[in-house]
Amino acid sequence: MTGSENIARPPEDAEARRSVAPVICYPNDALPRPDLPWMRSVRQRAAKTGEVLVPPREARCFDVPAGHFFRITSVEGPQVGDLNLWNRNDLSERFYSGKTRALHGTHLTIGERMWSSFPHLRPMATIIADTLEWYGIDAYGGSVHDVIGTRCDPYTGNLLSGTQYHHCCHSNLTRALADYLNIPMDEAEPAVHDVLNVFMCTGFTRDTGRYFMKASPVRPGDYLEFFAEIDLLGNLSACPGGDCSSEHSSDTAACYPLLVETFAATATDLDGWESPARNGYDRTHGR
Repeated sequence: MTGSENIARPPEDAEARRSVAPVICYPNDALPRPDLPWMRSVRQRAAKTGEVLVPPREARCFDVPAGHFFRITSVEGPQVGDLNLWNRNDLSERFYSGKTRALHGTHLTIGERMWSSFPHLRPMATIIADTLEWYGIDAYGGSVHDVIGTRCDPYTGNLLSGTQYHHCCHSNLTRALADYLNIPMDEAEPAVHDVLNVFMCTGFTRDTGRYFMKASPVRPGDYLEFFAEIDLLGNLSACPGGDCSSEHSSDTAACYPLLVETFAATATDLDGWESPARNGYDRTHGR
């Protein structure tokens, strides 16, 4: 018997080892809780300041000052979107999907936050409204607004099928950022990062643990709304997968636009409110 065959043989106590109860890696009871009633009260008095219509298979950027709001709405037909966020004043501070996933879980909804990258690690945006909150977790383990998918990209498409497809979300986000900041494509691309998959319905298969997608339950008029905790630069791609019921990274699926609206809080409503401070770790790393 070879060494590898011996390693593959289950031990006598295999079932006992499998039955060990899991431990939550990052208990989040100590996380600062957003004041949702206050945020919603401020939102009721906020005035619309602008909108951006994101065309199918394209992306568009938008600005949201700290203390303001933005809403992403499905219009015309079922459509998912890939969202990037940066600190408007420092693009090195960007959305950290992996740590957001570790703190909140695989899918986000009301009261949960999009957290920024190291060394900042602070809330960037808080979800205050979600018309798909009713969906929950389905029988397949699927749910909406995931932070597990990275974004469809031309490199994986080329790896798997030899294609040169340029309207996947990674390329859409890259073009939009380059155009918005008037910078070269090769400068914009490294700033594009893993996303919040807005409206997308996803999960992991129980038999193989593979990432799956299925038809989004989103309907025209459904929206996800955020409170901006810091000055934000947003970038949203209307995914070429449409509702992601069949495939992405192609022109096959029916696709529709997504609407981004921004709203300004009144100055008096923000009296006494401050953006979250950057993480308090001293950054000495033991030296």
